[in-house]
Amino acid sequence: MKPGLLCASLCLGLSACASTGDSNGSGVGRSEAAARINLQLGVGYLQEGNLPIAKEKLERARRQDPHNPEIHGAMAWLDERLGKDKEADKEFRTALELAPHDPAMLNNYAVFLCSHERADEGVRYFEQAATNPLYRTPWAAYTNAGVCLRAAHRDADAAQRFARALRSNPAYSEAVFQASDLDFQQQKLADARFRIDVFMLTNPATPDLLLLAYRIAQVQKDATAQQRYAIRLSKEFPNSDQAHALAASKIDPG
Repeated sequence: MKPGLLCASLCLGLSACASTGDSNGSGVGRSEAAARINLQLGVGYLQEGNLPIAKEKLERARRQDPHNPEIHGAMAWLDERLGKDKEADKEFRTALELAPHDPAMLNNYAVFLCSHERADEGVRYFEQAATNPLYRTPWAAYTNAGVCLRAAHRDADAAQRFARALRSNPAYSEAVFQASDLDFQQQKLADARFRIDVFMLTNPATPDLLLLAYRIAQVQKDATAQQRYAIRLSKEFPNSDQAHALAASKIDPG
């Protein structure tokens, strides 16, 4: 199974992350403005891996504007990176107390829960995000829920979430990949390959889908299809990890 969850960004847009604050020059407005700057700096340092400076900036932002949920979300991300899972959980919960209907925050907390083997809680938050009318990509949350359930070895439940994702957006390639990879794992080879082929008739291929289709055809001993998928992968995505993996297997795509 392809590892990992599709975590929404934690305040990476910055322009829409924090409250706009008071523009009349009051102390509160200046404090919120300073907090936004420190939030932006802290997230930047966090992305660069400079955790000590990120911690300094984000803690300062939290002191300046303790009611900003995005600051607590960023602090949760930092605490997780520092291995402080209890503190991260507390920061996520604080963020959601301040913004209980923020779908991105719901998704981020769900990712955290699933990565810490708390699948039932994580799936619940993913589904809250997916059913939130403000969430623009519910299919991503359903797919994340499925990935979480697969990691918990609950394949039937995972398949249901991938199906929901595809009903929500049939053109979402990650859900096609996850559903087909699950079928492949369960030896439902014809179903997996059919789903991929139908998808690629009207949607762009992805390296993941082409490599998976190749692997399915390999098990089916369909040499013609193997060659077709391998050629597409090597020509359309020559620099991808998947193309490199195919090349490393010493298989000549023709």
